[in-house]
Amino acid sequence: MLREAKAFQGFQLRAQDGDIGKAREFYFDDQFWTVRYLVADTGGWLSGRRVLISPYTLYRANEAEKVIPVNLTKKQIEESPSLDSDQPVSRQYETQYYGYYGWPLYWGGGSAWGATSYPYAMAGSPFLMRDREASKETTRREAAWDPNLRSTGDVNGHHIQALDGEIGHVEDFIIDDETWAIRYLVVDTRNWWVGKHVLVSPKWIERVSWDESKVFVNLSRDIIKSSPEYTSESLSREYEAALHRHYKRPGYWDDDRVDAGR
Repeated sequence: MLREAKAFQGFQLRAQDGDIGKAREFYFDDQFWTVRYLVADTGGWLSGRRVLISPYTLYRANEAEKVIPVNLTKKQIEESPSLDSDQPVSRQYETQYYGYYGWPLYWGGGSAWGATSYPYAMAGSPFLMRDREASKETTRREAAWDPNLRSTGDVNGHHIQALDGEIGHVEDFIIDDETWAIRYLVVDTRNWWVGKHVLVSPKWIERVSWDESKVFVNLSRDIIKSSPEYTSESLSREYEAALHRHYKRPGYWDDDRVDAGR
């Protein structure tokens, strides 16, 4: 299911033996545009450190109760590698983090989650075993990709630059809560034309200048302006299909079906 990133904010995070805090924001990588961690606001519990929760442990959110179940105990989280609030999330830290939990490294393969596009971490899963083998091989080869993690909170407000000029700024992200891929950036265009939001896929991004806080897309302003307008209520597979037809781009869902069936 696709969800707006901001819709998760404030949801209670419920471990196996109690609540651990509330969802604050996400960290995602800038190659696969996939969420790597949910950042928990733990209040007074574990104060002074960020608590990162991997999608490997997240179940789908309970909208009615505003709860996200986490398949960990409070003790597991408390004893996990500590990351101080003023430190970046480094490759060294992530290696310790994944080693502590015994999960395959997500950078250990050619897909978003190692060998697949899905964060499988179930005991005995063939996907998990394959991911672990891919991770070992990648570690042996010392893969060049060093994930640069970005905060959804920090990237909100970045300007969107079309081929022929600016069109607006990032207001939110649309996240797939099964693969944890960022499917779209929600673009607020009010500084260009009044009252319209549009969606732009990370696949249509040409490059990102993090220093300039700009996202460059290989689309013209006119084709973006005439794209189907986005509202929270409009998000559906029919809407997505119309969006991709408008841009004459293939849908991501065909690739995901192939990957899931491997």
